[in-house]
Amino acid sequence: MARSLAEIETLFEKPFFDLLYDAHSVHRQHFDPADIQVSSLLSIKTGGCPEDCGYCPQSRRHAAGVEDSPLLTTAEVVEAAKAAKARGASRFCMGAAWRGPKDADVQAVAEMVRAVSDLGLETCATLGLLREGQAEKLADAGLDYYNHNIDTSRTHYGQVIHTRDFEDRLATLSRVRKAGLKVCCGGIVGMGESRGDRAGLISELSAMDPPPESVPINLLVRVKGTPLGDQPSLEPLEFVRTIAVARLCLPTSRVRLSAGRDGMSDELQALCFFAGANSLFAGDRLLTTPNPGATADSTLFQALGLRALSA
Repeated sequence: MARSLAEIETLFEKPFFDLLYDAHSVHRQHFDPADIQVSSLLSIKTGGCPEDCGYCPQSRRHAAGVEDSPLLTTAEVVEAAKAAKARGASRFCMGAAWRGPKDADVQAVAEMVRAVSDLGLETCATLGLLREGQAEKLADAGLDYYNHNIDTSRTHYGQVIHTRDFEDRLATLSRVRKAGLKVCCGGIVGMGESRGDRAGLISELSAMDPPPESVPINLLVRVKGTPLGDQPSLEPLEFVRTIAVARLCLPTSRVRLSAGRDGMSDELQALCFFAGANSLFAGDRLLTTPNPGATADSTLFQALGLRALSA
């Protein structure tokens, strides 16, 4: 049963160690705490997005220095997927900087999905807003997950994005569910939102029926040239609190450490894993921003006694 917003706000106020204890206990009820699901994310079409999302360096409205590039070929995507699998990834995610794909784009991505699936990897795509019938085409190609983040709370959303509204995102998620795809949906913290907004984000996610199978929690990567490039850093223990509350409210979802890991210490990541994070993005880059490499992750996993789930 989904918790009320007031209940979630109360969770955020719990003493830190009580909150972590409760979250870790719930985590152990549903998962082996040593198992980490590892995903790899590739930008298959970079830059030139018409949206104005304040955090995104790929918007053509921002002077973040990201060069536009066309859609990769299926052969290029397959080579990247093979390399990701060799590094231990069990899921391969393909992201394109579109407001939403054209039908021809969906057909091209569907070809990529089939080829990556043939490698024995789970597949995920994040292509923006979907129109009627597009999710079904991706499902027919064998896509496992579709990612479409709601980003933040309803109340804070309009301070970050102006070119699409919150309901647009929910409409795409509804189409994804209707097509029988699994949902990957989360948000970004550290965008100047209040603790109440972080509670609101988790409230929206936990109220989805069913809740998302995969919940990426991104820590804002402050990119020069974007509207949020000078945003103050979120206090690290507040990020851990957010992970813990997400675990308590989404007990059966994979909670993923996503963007922002490159700036996290090993100790901070360890606290996040204890609080219930059990998925991460691996690889040197996440779309256009840096990410810890395979060596750093392997060393951390060994030190913590963690293991990547096999493909």
